[in-house]
Amino acid sequence: MEKFFWADAIADKIIKEKGKKKQYVCASGITPSGTIHIGNFREVITTDLAVRALKDKGKNVRFIYSWDDYDRFRKVPANVSKDYEKYIGMSVSGIPSPFGKGSYAEYFEKEFEKSLEKVGIKPEFIRQSLMHKKCKYALLIKKALDKKNEIKKILNKYRKDSLKKSWLPLNVYCEKCKKDFTKIINVKGYIIEYECDCGFKGKFDYRKKGIVKLSWRTDWPARWTYEKVDFEPGGIDHSVQGGSFMTGKEIAKKIFNYSAPLYQFYEWVRIKGGKEFASSSGNVVNLNDVLEIYEPEILRYIFVSTRPNKGFAISFDNDVIKIYDEYDDLEHRYYEGLASAQEKRIYELSQVKEVAKKKPEKMSFKHLITLVQIGKAKGKRAKKVKNWLENYASEDFRFELQEKIKIKLDTKQKQALKALKESLAVKDFTEDELFNEFYNICEAVDIDVKEFFEGAYEVIIGKIKGPRLASLILAVGKGKIIKLLEKVK
Repeated sequence: MEKFFWADAIADKIIKEKGKKKQYVCASGITPSGTIHIGNFREVITTDLAVRALKDKGKNVRFIYSWDDYDRFRKVPANVSKDYEKYIGMSVSGIPSPFGKGSYAEYFEKEFEKSLEKVGIKPEFIRQSLMHKKCKYALLIKKALDKKNEIKKILNKYRKDSLKKSWLPLNVYCEKCKKDFTKIINVKGYIIEYECDCGFKGKFDYRKKGIVKLSWRTDWPARWTYEKVDFEPGGIDHSVQGGSFMTGKEIAKKIFNYSAPLYQFYEWVRIKGGKEFASSSGNVVNLNDVLEIYEPEILRYIFVSTRPNKGFAISFDNDVIKIYDEYDDLEHRYYEGLASAQEKRIYELSQVKEVAKKKPEKMSFKHLITLVQIGKAKGKRAKKVKNWLENYASEDFRFELQEKIKIKLDTKQKQALKALKESLAVKDFTEDELFNEFYNICEAVDIDVKEFFEGAYEVIIGKIKGPRLASLILAVGKGKIIKLLEKVK
């Protein structure tokens, strides 16, 4: 294992590179162009962990999350009416929500904000639509326009086709149709003249009318400068040679005289055993979907325990049991004083709130699979198990207690199950004792062990295999099992 935990190493590097500051700023963000899928969660939790690590070192930290809701509406997602094609070219904050009141952007923003609270992530949300409408970036926009040729030179280094001579690093939203199908005719100081495909022509001062937006590769470094950002992660799309972080870093320094934030590349997250996700699709797995199966602490654990630059899959298949077991074992080791320094740090950063003084009492996910299906389980974890059984578990894990015998047993199976009924009637067994009793019965009746188990499972759950038989019988209750075995004739 590494000598230092990765989030703490990031915090140390921020402090070293940015020097002593009264406040460090860590940032994250996305365009709310549709449902925010679980892949995007990796960015915000990476930032959250850097923030927590800095705070643990006694530093004052501002954690900001930018909703890039002044970006244009580019494509209609699968879960949105095709009628929304008429809004392409408008800002995502300037079109109505397809699912109720408010704007399109607000619907997806609020959905994600509420889900983040469940996993203990509470950044300061900044809506870029409001920032632009209040003309907060006017001075930075002026700098970008004054040095447009320098920006063009930086961008052209990584392009196959050079930008046109008339290129400018910003777009205008038309005052009439609200779309960005506009052409800038003239720029003089803070005054912009433009014309739109809709036929409208306008002239305005962008210090007073916030209808302009810098193009992404200039906008990102401009906002680093404005917010004094010290750390921000990014996905592979921003991290490649000539990508937006590389050009942004150069633009920040040469155009805005600001040193780019410390950057952490993160790898994509995949889905295993569930539906795949994609930004352009409405059929995505979001944070709430994952929280239907995983407890918040265990979801955090999945991300905390994997370095950002390593890809992994979030499992919805039978691996869910393994992940719960891993977390429960880590928790046991933590409270028993058996965890390594790395393991302790992983457990601490996996918590939604402060680490509890006493080890939380909980039942294993695996055991709850049986209890949930016999109606003897309550609580939050039991709900996760129920959701998993209903939506993702393989058929091997699903069963239903039988009320009558639906199969034909052979003579030896009947004798063995009669012997089991008599044993249960005269003695209270532990799980290990009952397991041994099965073999005693098989030997006495001279029945193959496999045939005995298949017969017992068929009578109890209507399948030839299932959860550990001794565990199942004790969980159901021997009284109920005896009544069922009495029906074996």
